[in-house]
Amino acid sequence: MKQFTVDDQTSKVRRVTFASPPFNLIGADTVAELLDIVDRLSGEEQVSVVIFDSATPGYFFNHVDSDQIPAIADMAGSGPLPGFVELGMRLAAAPFVSIASIRGRTRGGGAEYTAAFDLRYASREQAIFCQPEVGFGLVPGAGGTERLTHLLGRDRALEVLLTGQDYDADRAAQYGWVTRAIPDAELDDFVNAVARRIASFDKQAITAVKTQVNRSTLPPEENLLASFVESARATTGPGVEARRRAVGKLIAQIGMDDLERNLGHHLESLAEQP
Repeated sequence: MKQFTVDDQTSKVRRVTFASPPFNLIGADTVAELLDIVDRLSGEEQVSVVIFDSATPGYFFNHVDSDQIPAIADMAGSGPLPGFVELGMRLAAAPFVSIASIRGRTRGGGAEYTAAFDLRYASREQAIFCQPEVGFGLVPGAGGTERLTHLLGRDRALEVLLTGQDYDADRAAQYGWVTRAIPDAELDDFVNAVARRIASFDKQAITAVKTQVNRSTLPPEENLLASFVESARATTGPGVEARRRAVGKLIAQIGMDDLERNLGHHLESLAEQP
């Protein structure tokens, strides 16, 4: 079943909409489909801008489905990077400008991919950001540590990665996690206007500017691979299974919907589960 739809907004602008209700969790099929879409749009010479959004209320790009971790880890890429990691690199290096129109929760692997977009505009009322991996005894593996350190600086990246807290759009904008926080009622018009304006310019100039910026901002391939190796190693750590059992007990107490909606709040309580 397809999780993404691609719509032509203009001859130069496309919109890619993610819908995998109820929580927009990321699985191996999600990664594979999005890789195909990025490749296809990269091959369309007329496409200058691609907007990414979500049709699932309350969620943008959410974290990886824990049941899918082995399948995702085994996904091969076109080169030395695993497919899960290569997706973020392809998003960042694509020959079009990618714009995230963010409504809802953006966490874990989804937040790592979101950080790879060129521009990120977040609903002030609805967007929430979180890197919760440490709360599960895990480590981000799709480039989040590298990209967040560049965007936020070392100390704020460490705060985000080590506390696993939820951050609202205003704080995310203050930290540099997103380009701007926009009132929800204005988000669609704002993103569409930015997309149309960029697309009105010469694509050769657009891609040349992006190439120059990428040269000084994209993490080296060897760093991304090293992060993935650390992430894979963490999945067999001594605390992971205990945390998995704690998550099951917590879900039995509060329900899956409450856990997903308030994940940052509930992370600390995982250590308190008997």
